[in-house]
Amino acid sequence: MKAEEIKKVVLGEKMTIEEFMAVARFHAEVEFSEAYRERVEKSRKIVETCVNEARVVYGTTTGFGALVTKTIGKEDAEKLQRNIILTHSTSVGEPFKEEEVRAIILMVLQSLGMGVSGVRIELLEHYRDFLNRNLIPYTPREGSVGYLCAEGHIAAVLLGEGRAYYKGELSDSKTALCKAGMAPFAPSYKEGLALLNGTSSPTALAAIGIYDLLKAVESADVVAAMSFEMLNGLLRAYDERVLNCRPQKELLETADIIKRMLRGSQVTKKAEGTHVQDPLSLRCIPQLHGAVKKTLRDAWAAIEVEINGCADNPIVCGEPDDPQVFSNGNPDASYVGIEMDSACIAATAAAKMSERRNVRFLDEKLSAHPYFLIKKPGLNSGLMIPQYTQAGLLNDMKILSAPASVDSVTTSANQEDYVSMGYNACKKALSIAEKFEYILAIELLSAYQAQQFVDDSLARGEGTAAVLEVMKDLVPVMEEDIYIYPYLEKLKDWIHDGGLLNSARVVLEK
Repeated sequence: MKAEEIKKVVLGEKMTIEEFMAVARFHAEVEFSEAYRERVEKSRKIVETCVNEARVVYGTTTGFGALVTKTIGKEDAEKLQRNIILTHSTSVGEPFKEEEVRAIILMVLQSLGMGVSGVRIELLEHYRDFLNRNLIPYTPREGSVGYLCAEGHIAAVLLGEGRAYYKGELSDSKTALCKAGMAPFAPSYKEGLALLNGTSSPTALAAIGIYDLLKAVESADVVAAMSFEMLNGLLRAYDERVLNCRPQKELLETADIIKRMLRGSQVTKKAEGTHVQDPLSLRCIPQLHGAVKKTLRDAWAAIEVEINGCADNPIVCGEPDDPQVFSNGNPDASYVGIEMDSACIAATAAAKMSERRNVRFLDEKLSAHPYFLIKKPGLNSGLMIPQYTQAGLLNDMKILSAPASVDSVTTSANQEDYVSMGYNACKKALSIAEKFEYILAIELLSAYQAQQFVDDSLARGEGTAAVLEVMKDLVPVMEEDIYIYPYLEKLKDWIHDGGLLNSARVVLEK
């Protein structure tokens, strides 16, 4: 089921990325299964035993990071948890979007709901209510190495500190909690650490990023087919005898999509024999898009594992009368970090091909269409400048494609002497996805505008015709220069929301 169709998600069993996005983006209601509650309550009893018996448990009866050698008595164990939230809420700058904060909260619920963190179910019910009542903590997005800082701002609202949005209005957290019918909540043993620890923020951001990136590259197939037709591409390069020489699954799939989009196209048929071979931006669509899809699908699979795991430290196991506590390295965000670094590179590769196809449209020596796809070029600039926008966006994407996960800056007085930097890899994937959507929107606008210069009597492909029919209600054909910006935004949103894919699926799913 698609994310937008899911109205309720019950935590406690394996969650898909579609279900994750149903909560984060589409506000599906969240409930806990009985199994979820039972394992949380059991792990809580184990932590209480450890505190009552004064056992050494990292971050519960000891300090944090390099302060692990400092013993904390039972009388200060709860104050310790409040302190960690207050001092760790140090990310800065502009806040995350609503769906990004919701995703982080959901990931905290997923992680702590595995029943190895020792928190109370009442604590998790408060976070669940944040989601169901759409109370959104003000959460600055800059300055984290993988955990703690953004999560700290969210947890601070639980205490009645910081700020939060309720029904779109930003206020101090106590006011927001009151308006939402909630009250501040005091964390107990280990709970402050558990709320901040793990890979909640990078994994949450990775889930959003991969959801949008995969949709974008699937949309890129549709956009590429539109351009292929209007640039007189040769389907001979997509012959099965050619493709089967290199039987990568995603390559074959992409070629099949292009051919189905162009089924029945008299424009493409007429192009046969007019030239020997196409430029690489047309000839290599299956090869590049296929490679990008493989990379993104590999990332999707890894992230789906991560959203169903717990990256807390320490974890508590055993029984209430036989506690087993393990300090560990699970808060490392390398899995999501390396995957999203790879996803950024893949998406940028697809974007650079989109920009190259668009450039061919705008040069009459390459397209046989008037310069910049406009009548009376010179008096009119037509679609000259949107390609500049593509160039700027693509430059940004190339910068953002530099991997974050290869870097490391030591923290916590060398106790954390290696740092994954997965957070930044996942954060930049969100920006990459948005820029990729804009680049595709600009190519799509050119493919649409080129229609007026191609013989109307020639039938378009079944898929391209279906897309063109919908686009008539979205953008005008430019007879002369117009204010272009609103149409770029409209087409970008159409791609982001899945409208472009839906218009093509009518044909592709036959």
